[in-house]
Amino acid sequence: MFEKILIANRGEIALRIHRACREMGIKTVAVHSTADADAMHVRLADESVCIGPPAARDSYLNVPSILSAAAVTGADAIHPGVGFLSENAAFSDIVEAHGITFIGPAASHIQAMGDKITAKATMIELGVPCVPGSDGEVHDLDTARAEAERIGYPVLIKAAAGGGGRGMKVADTPDELEEAFTMARREAGAAFGNASVYMERYLGNPRHIEIPIAADNHGNVIHLGERDCSIQRRHQKVVEEAPSPALDPAERERIGKRAVDAIKSMGYRSLGTFEFLYENGEFFFIEMNTRLQVEHPITEAITGIDLVRLQIQIAAGAKLPITQEEVTFSGHAIECRITAEDPITFQPRPGRVTDYHAPGGLGVRVDSALYGGYAVPPHYDSLIAKLIVHGANRQEALMRLKRSLDEFVIDGLPTTIPLHQRLMKERAFLDGDYSIRWLEQDFLGS
Repeated sequence: MFEKILIANRGEIALRIHRACREMGIKTVAVHSTADADAMHVRLADESVCIGPPAARDSYLNVPSILSAAAVTGADAIHPGVGFLSENAAFSDIVEAHGITFIGPAASHIQAMGDKITAKATMIELGVPCVPGSDGEVHDLDTARAEAERIGYPVLIKAAAGGGGRGMKVADTPDELEEAFTMARREAGAAFGNASVYMERYLGNPRHIEIPIAADNHGNVIHLGERDCSIQRRHQKVVEEAPSPALDPAERERIGKRAVDAIKSMGYRSLGTFEFLYENGEFFFIEMNTRLQVEHPITEAITGIDLVRLQIQIAAGAKLPITQEEVTFSGHAIECRITAEDPITFQPRPGRVTDYHAPGGLGVRVDSALYGGYAVPPHYDSLIAKLIVHGANRQEALMRLKRSLDEFVIDGLPTTIPLHQRLMKERAFLDGDYSIRWLEQDFLGS
C-alpha cells in the first residue's frame, strides 16, 4: 500500500480523498494555489505545498509544479480527484514516467474515452448501444447538412473533446444547422483547444442514467447499480439519485452486464462510469468518465462501499474485495449539489461565509470544505457542498432531504439551497417523473 499520496485537487473532493487516506493510514500532501492557502484540506493534510497563483492554469493545471511537489515531499502516488487533470492522459503518462503511481486508469484508456468520437466507435465495436449519429468527426457544413438529413432532425452537434455541456448545440431544422454547427465548433475550440465536433440524433425526452464500475488488474470487474442524473441545467447535473425511479431490476442487470462486459474487453483498470441516455426502454451510450464522479456518495450510500478507498486499493495492485454477486443495494439515496450561485439567475457569487451549519442525523452526509469565515474564491467551480441523504426507500429519502435542506445554513453569500427547497414542492420531482429537459423547460421555464 502507498505511504504518501499527493492530492492534485481542491475543495470538497480533496477533503474527501484526504479522509479516505487518513482512515487507511496513508499520509497526505495537499497542493494549493495562493487563493486556497486557508482551505480545509490544506489545514488537515500532513504536508502542503503552494503550487502557484490563483488561476488554475498556473496552479492546479501546472504539471511541473505538481510533480515538483510530489518529488519534494516523497509522495509515491498522486490522486487527481475530479476535473482539472483527472482525465488528462499526458499527465497520467508523465506521473508514471517519474516512478509515481497515478491513481486512475491507464493513459491509453483515458485518451480513448476522452475523445467522444473514439469512445463511441469503441463502444459500437464492443456491442454497447449508442445514439445514432455521424460516423466520426463532421469536418464542414456541407457534411453536416448531409449527416443531418441522414440522421433526421432534430440533431445534436457535440464537441469531440471535453464535456460539461460546452460545445453542444441543437438544430431543430435545416435553417438552424449552420448557426448551431458554427457555434459548437467555436465553443469547442475555445474550451478544449479542439474544434472537432460530431453529430447525434437529438432524443426527445430521455433520462440520464449512469453505471459506475470498478475493475482491478486481475481481470475482475463489477458494476455498482445505476445513478439517475436527469435533473440538469445546461447539461450540468443538479440532483442525482440512486437507484433510478425509472428502472426495474431486470433493466439494471441488463445494462450493468453490458458495461461489465465492455470493461473486461477493454482491459480497463480503476473506477469508471458509463453514461447513457434512456428512453422508451432503450439505453444509448453517450460517454465514459475515467475518474471518480462528483456524485459517487449516493453509490456509496446504497452499496456500503467506500469508492475512494477502493480506487486507491486498485491502484496499489489489490484485487477487488467483492464479487458482483456480493454487491447488494440497500434503500435510496439522493444528492443535491449546492453551489455559490444566485438561485434565480445562476450567476456565480463567491464571497465570505459568515455562518455555516451543516445538517445532521441518521442518513445525512455533507461533503463540503466550508467553514465559518472561509472566503469562497472566484477562480474555480462554484460547487461548495454536496448534501447526500439515504433512506430505506425513496419516500423516506425525500422526507429526510426536505428536513436537511431546512437545517442547512450557509450565510454571507447566495447559494442554490432555495432552488432545492423549491424542487421539494414539485409533484414531478416527488414522483420521480422527469427527464433531462424537465428542470429547464418545465420547472425553471414556468
